[in-house]
Amino acid sequence: MKEHRLTIVIFVFLLLQSANVFAQPVGKTDAIYSGLPWYDQSGKVVSAHGANIVQENSKFYLFGEAHSDTSNAFAGFNCYSSKDLYNWKFESIALPVQKWGKLGPNRVGERVKVMKNPFSGEFVMFMHVDTLGYKDQFVGYATAKNIAGPYQFKGPLLFKGKPIKKWDMGTFQDDDGTGYLLTHGGMIHQLSKDYKSIIAEINPAITTGFESPTLFRKNNTYYFIGSHLTSWEKNDNYYYTATSLSGPWTAGGLLAPKDKLTWNSQATFVLKIRGTKDTTFMFMGDRWSFPKQLSSTTYVWQPITFKGDSISIPQYLNAWTVNLNTGTANPKSIIHKTILPDDQKISLIGNWKNSTIDSISITRSDEMKASLSFDFNGKQIGLYTALLPDNGYAKVEIRDRKGNIIINNIIDLYSKSPMLQLAFLSPMLPKSDYKLTVSVVGERPNWSDKRKSLYGSTGNNITIAKLIIQE
Repeated sequence: MKEHRLTIVIFVFLLLQSANVFAQPVGKTDAIYSGLPWYDQSGKVVSAHGANIVQENSKFYLFGEAHSDTSNAFAGFNCYSSKDLYNWKFESIALPVQKWGKLGPNRVGERVKVMKNPFSGEFVMFMHVDTLGYKDQFVGYATAKNIAGPYQFKGPLLFKGKPIKKWDMGTFQDDDGTGYLLTHGGMIHQLSKDYKSIIAEINPAITTGFESPTLFRKNNTYYFIGSHLTSWEKNDNYYYTATSLSGPWTAGGLLAPKDKLTWNSQATFVLKIRGTKDTTFMFMGDRWSFPKQLSSTTYVWQPITFKGDSISIPQYLNAWTVNLNTGTANPKSIIHKTILPDDQKISLIGNWKNSTIDSISITRSDEMKASLSFDFNGKQIGLYTALLPDNGYAKVEIRDRKGNIIINNIIDLYSKSPMLQLAFLSPMLPKSDYKLTVSVVGERPNWSDKRKSLYGSTGNNITIAKLIIQE
């Protein structure tokens, strides 16, 4: 009996550890922070990628892919809710792994999108379904009476009696409630009134590639965003405009400055936040991190800037706020005490090298288990890094005054395009004494595509620019 209880304890411990954060209640978040781990109400990492958001009454519901760090197999679609877009509550696994069939074990389920049917009141979920080798692709759908589920998987979405055999997909709901399915290449398919089949192909393919199709409307102009074909690697997303969904579509150029790789992300959805004074269109992107898709994949949410019919995300905001009443978005300054890498209170173990990048002092190491530690008294601590092509994974750990681990994350510090960014920010903690340790994992994000092309980091370095503390 004791052995049985011990097995249960070990299982629970490993389950908590697999989420890369020991579950505990966390303090309120005061803004949208991009490119770093987010935590739900229990202190677990938010896992909802390839996502979209549905606003229902006074809440926002985020639907996205659940993941693990060991396999790309379908792990379910998660649902979170929020009243402010900053703090997220885990609601349910809206659609779990099925016992068997097309969304059963060792299958792929990606790019989940949910829309509420305005005619029936039913919630309809769409997703890309496939094998692990991506050889049985189709768009599937599921339905639910309640927004958080449970959703019932119904199988493939049919057009003229046949499945839509596409990979990347998205959805768009027009102002009149008509629903559309978007597929890679820029194809637009009109859904039936009940959203459970396709009745017409509204727009043929615009161009080759054009992954992660994302469509939104402002006034009488439609904006169609897509990305290039680079597997899990980020690239410069681009867009087209039209006054009709059937085209003609006009190339609008890049969404973010050239070679910034859409601020190191890939589009998944644009949320319209309409207020009394303004309307903010929020770009939602994923910062994929293969193979650690649970612990290290993060989100890049940024307000879109309009100039006539042109759109852009001209600068990267580490943090910003949106007033849900007025619809106005504003950058948020992160005012914290700064600790530079050469501070005498920082303890270094292993081989570290000091240098500069763009006149900014940094310290870096690729030695296995080399670590940087810092004891502090305060409420919050963050880490700025230079994301670089030869960076790998860093382990970030926070212990309380008793030595208990309260935060344990794996952070991806790789970027094909060098960027200085906030890479970690702890949740708000009770003011007390803590110890932060950042260490080299000795692994890097690497992967290949169907053509066996190699992508990802060239090294296991971790690079630290500064620490920030709220006392």
